[in-house]
Amino acid sequence: MKIFLNEIQTEIEENCTAYKLRNKVDKNCDVVILNGFPLKEDKVLKEYDRLTLIERGKIPTKDELERVMIARHTPNVHNKLKAGKVAVLGLGGLGSNIAISLSRVGVGEIILVDYDVVEPSNLNRQQYFVKHIGMKKTDALKSIIDGINPFVKIKTKDIFVTKENIDFLKECDIVIEAFDDPKNKATLCNMVLRNFKDKYLIASSGMAGYYDSNIIQTKKIRDKFYICGDFEHEAKEGEGLMAPRVAICANHMANLAMKILIEDIKKD
Repeated sequence: MKIFLNEIQTEIEENCTAYKLRNKVDKNCDVVILNGFPLKEDKVLKEYDRLTLIERGKIPTKDELERVMIARHTPNVHNKLKAGKVAVLGLGGLGSNIAISLSRVGVGEIILVDYDVVEPSNLNRQQYFVKHIGMKKTDALKSIIDGINPFVKIKTKDIFVTKENIDFLKECDIVIEAFDDPKNKATLCNMVLRNFKDKYLIASSGMAGYYDSNIIQTKKIRDKFYICGDFEHEAKEGEGLMAPRVAICANHMANLAMKILIEDIKKD
C-alpha cells in the first residue's frame, strides 16, 4: 500500500497504523500529522494518506520544513498559495500583519511597498521590534519574514506610490491597499481600478479604537474589488489605531487574499 511519508511516496504494509509506522521510522517524533491534522490517537492508515512525523523542538532542514508546511495545508492548497503573487502597499499596522500572515500560509511571492522607516509610535500595532527603529519598513519586514518562511520570495520597493511608478503591479495576482491616510487610500484604489482591471483589489475602511470586533467584515464592492473593516470608525483625534482591531481587519484581508488564490485564480 502506498502513502506519502513526510511527502515522499512510501510503500507500507496493509493495516499499518500511524503510530506503528512512527515507531518504526523514528520514535523521537512526538508530533504526528495525518492529512493536515495532528493526531491525538492512533489510526489505521489508508491508501495515499499523507503522514508527517516531527520531532518537537528540533530545527528541521529546509527541505523538511517545506514538507511540514505542505502537510499542514495539504498539497493542493499549498501549491496554489505558492503560485500566488501579492503586492502589499503600505507596511504599517495593516500591511505588516497582512504580509506576515500571507508568509505563514506560504504565498509564493510578496511585494512589500513602503517609503517610510520604523519609528517608536509604530510599535503599538505594527509587527516590528525596538531593534527595527530607524530601519526602512521594507527591510525590517523582509528580515522578519525571512525568519518565518524562507520559501517566500520577497521583493521590496521603497517608493511613495504614484501613477508614474505602479507598473510593477502588472506582475501581481492581488493588490492589497494598506495605507493609513484616507486620501491615499482613495487615490490608490482609483488608480488600480482604472489601470489594472484584471487584478483583484482588497482595500480597508474603519478599524480604529476598541469597538466590537464582530462589526469588522469583508464586503464585495464589485467584481474583483473588496473592502474590509467596519466602514465607520476611522482613525482621528482621541480615537487612534490599536493593535487588536487593526490585526483583525488585516487578517480579514489576508484571509480573503488566500481564499482568492485558492478558489478563484487559475494557474497553468
